[in-house]
Amino acid sequence: MEQNRTLLIVDDEENMRHMLQAMVNRHGYSVETAVDGQDALTKIAQKHFDFILCDIKMPHMDGITFLQAAGTRIQSSTVIMMSAYGTIDMALEAIKAGAYDFISKPFKADEVLLTLKKAEERESLKQENRLLREQIQGFKASDGFDKMVAVSKPMHSLFTLARKVAPYNTTVLIIGESGTGKELVARGIYASSPRNEQPFIAVNCGSIPENLLESEFFGYVKGAFTGADKTRKGLLAEADGGTLFLDEIGELPLDMQVKLLRVLQEGEIKPVGANKTEQIDVRILAATARNLEDEVRQGTFREDLFYRLNVLSIHIPPLRERPEDIPLLCNHFIKKFNITLGTSITSITAEAMERLLAHTWPGNVRELENIIQRGIVLAEDQTIGLDQLPPHLMQTTPAECFEQFFTGFSLKKAQKVMEEKIIAKALQETGGNRLQASKLLELSYPSLLSKIKEYRIVIE
Repeated sequence: MEQNRTLLIVDDEENMRHMLQAMVNRHGYSVETAVDGQDALTKIAQKHFDFILCDIKMPHMDGITFLQAAGTRIQSSTVIMMSAYGTIDMALEAIKAGAYDFISKPFKADEVLLTLKKAEERESLKQENRLLREQIQGFKASDGFDKMVAVSKPMHSLFTLARKVAPYNTTVLIIGESGTGKELVARGIYASSPRNEQPFIAVNCGSIPENLLESEFFGYVKGAFTGADKTRKGLLAEADGGTLFLDEIGELPLDMQVKLLRVLQEGEIKPVGANKTEQIDVRILAATARNLEDEVRQGTFREDLFYRLNVLSIHIPPLRERPEDIPLLCNHFIKKFNITLGTSITSITAEAMERLLAHTWPGNVRELENIIQRGIVLAEDQTIGLDQLPPHLMQTTPAECFEQFFTGFSLKKAQKVMEEKIIAKALQETGGNRLQASKLLELSYPSLLSKIKEYRIVIE
């Protein structure tokens, strides 16, 4: 038990106060006493008490009246009521007034100490819960946009743009590689919009079989086809008043693109098998990892739909283009998984961080999140080190490869070393054909001959 936990004994009987004080002093409590509720009010105004042992029947101001008068001033104190006239109704009244527990007089010393021990455990749990809430609040309040965090300029520009567009019903096209956080941007826009109390429905356009797309998006009426035994709303109707996020919009087939275009133009849908259209109010946020302009040129994506979707576009840069965000993201994921996994990881070693910064991140932020989760699960202490990183991060980096055949810091010498290696590689690729090699190297033929002679490159 912690030492110097503060306790206030409130009782009009001097012998009771003296007996309780002597008993709990031996168990590490710092004790003060009060003769009635009014005296106790004065004491709590001067000092915070972790625990309060309070009699109910007292002159001037009884225990229940004291609890009611103290109000919020003892919210962080654990109050235990005592009475020689204890009844169930009295105990219930005391607990309703804010008491944690109730014990009847006369009581044994062990009974009081056991009740205090239970209260200690309760206080410990309350403190853990407060810390957990603070962690969660810190996690939610991280510098960034909704659940996204970053320090890089491109990402902060993205956050600014997303906040600006959020209040309007403008259609937004979010572009980025897989794993960059396109849905997080969409959810952030939704959370910052006036529609944030209405539905947010996310759907991956590539995950729905082509023959089910129309009924999934537009719904159907009873009897529209075999198996349609009741009328069912589609995704667009379910999102009415809210936001529909269409992930991987480039996966939609052309006939479905035509139907979606009408929704964007007219704001209406027609369920499968229905005789009339229905008006809906849905904000569309779309995302893609594809280059839709290329898709338009190739005829696989409708130009008119592209321009309808691309009213405002947000491009999420890949993680490899913003390595300065990696340490912040690592810290963010450590906090997140410490909460969800119940762990207490505090940091990543310098060597491990160096590997993370050197990685090219084909899976972007999602890949980093998975690696941090893996590291936390495998960590043997409070730190993620090289041993907890996946094997593919242990491969030699380009910088380390260069150091294998060049030492020193002279840029001129380094340039010559690199030139020699690249020219030798080009000659090997062309089977020693110097004319073809000069074209690969984007170097004039005479210059190539000069460098072959200078570097004494042997052509096999």
